[in-house]
Amino acid sequence: MRYFHAMHRVAALIRPPQSTFELGYAAQVFGVERRGLPTRYDFTVCTEHPGTVATLAGYDMLVPNDLQALDEAQTVIVPGWLPAEEPPSPAVVQALRRAHSRGARLVSICSGAFALAHAGILDDRRATTHWALADEFAARFPHVQLDPDVLYVDHGDVATSAGAGAGFDLCLHLVRSDQGARYAAHIARTMVMPPHREGGQLQYSAPPHPAHIDDTLAPLLEWVALRIGEPVTVESMAAHVGVSPRTLTRRFTDQLGVSPGQWLLSQRIAAAQDLLETSDLSLDAIARRVGLSSATNLRRRFLNALGTTPGAYRRAFRANAQ
Repeated sequence: MRYFHAMHRVAALIRPPQSTFELGYAAQVFGVERRGLPTRYDFTVCTEHPGTVATLAGYDMLVPNDLQALDEAQTVIVPGWLPAEEPPSPAVVQALRRAHSRGARLVSICSGAFALAHAGILDDRRATTHWALADEFAARFPHVQLDPDVLYVDHGDVATSAGAGAGFDLCLHLVRSDQGARYAAHIARTMVMPPHREGGQLQYSAPPHPAHIDDTLAPLLEWVALRIGEPVTVESMAAHVGVSPRTLTRRFTDQLGVSPGQWLLSQRIAAAQDLLETSDLSLDAIARRVGLSSATNLRRRFLNALGTTPGAYRRAFRANAQ
């Protein structure tokens, strides 16, 4: 995990014809000032040839910044790269490599993984892209360990996402890593979006059976959220909605791409993150409040999920809030 205490510079590298969707939500996450939330990101857009840039939406954008913006950024985002088969120019490749070598975080959204792969930045590393482009990507870049099923892959210095919607999940994941769970949740609420989906969730899943189209999990998820500190189990969740644990597991897999147990654990960890950021409660008290029973269990679950300890997390984000 990374912890950024000062203004963090984010540069989005675009090219014609640019997808406005991928660029738009990157700008929404990193570039919009929000009431009640300290501004921690400085967002800019750049392109190889400044000026008018065509988009896929039928209008042009005026982009005044050139590749020098990548030399000043701490995070570089490539929000799509179309046509995917066209490699970046030598100037763009060198700018991406230069940014990565000096320690900038490189992030691709959807087809943006092609740009990073063309630059050799993904060689011998696990990565993902949109499922519809997976075969083409694998054929072009055999040295990249492509995982076509997940929402995103984050190595710390390099992160890749699947289709456009998964890019939002990755952007919020990065904000959580940079600024903490509460900061990211505030952004998600202002965008009326879910605050967190794990990168290992499936890109897509089978649609529910027509007879079960109204079997939304939303009421159950709300019921669990109000009881996060109680000994809720998969069995009690299933009993609450009047189905078998097996049926409940199938509905979770269809609708959320994870098992009920995985989802429940992620909610408990997210609640623990919030308390670590905002309270002075002991680890034992936090563990009990989020249904993880003990500080020992909290430490183990936290380390497995986030790669850090509750104590280190608290110290980092307390310092970040100062």
